[in-house]
Formats: sequence, C-alpha cells, structure tokens
Amino acid sequence: ELGLTPVNDGKIIRIPIPPLSEARRKDLAKLAKKMSEEGKIVVRNHRRDANELLKELKNEKEISEDDLFRAQEEVQKLTDEFIKRIDELTGEKEREIMEF
Repeated sequence: ELGLTPVNDGKIIRIPIPPLSEARRKDLAKLAKKMSEEGKIVVRNHRRDANELLKELKNEKEISEDDLFRAQEEVQKLTDEFIKRIDELTGEKEREIMEF
C-alpha cells in the first residue's frame, strides 16, 4: 500500500522513495487514522475482557461488589489513558506527515 517498487540490479535491491505529493500525504494521514482506530478497538476489547473477568470473579464470590466497581473504574481510567495517548500520537504523526 505504500506505492514503492523495488529494483534489483543483481547485487542490491533498491527501493526508490519519491518525494511525497500532497495527495499521497493525505492518503498516509488517512492510513495513520485508520491504524489508530484499530488500536483503539484493541484497547476497548481488552477493557471488555477485563470487565467480563471481573464480573466472573464477583459471581464466584472471589471479590466483593465494591471491589468490582473499583476495579471497573480503574480499567476505565486505564482505557481512557491509552485512548488519549493513541489520539496524541496520531495527531503528532499526522502533523509530521503533512509537513513539507
């Protein structure tokens, strides 16, 4: 998807990287956004799995209801932190891509 074509001269494989056009920069920024959304989905899936595990522990009487709510709040706080970090990194990368 990068639009690069390798050239083999028998000894060395070269991959010429042309300067990025404005359209290509926008495409790369979209790709970065797509990848960040996939990362957010992974984080949310882990949150769901953690919450399910906590509910199982409560149902098995291994933790109290108060502990369940505290743990779920902690899981949500961690989820929010990671999603915020993903957004920050995506914003930085988009600015870097769009610079000339």
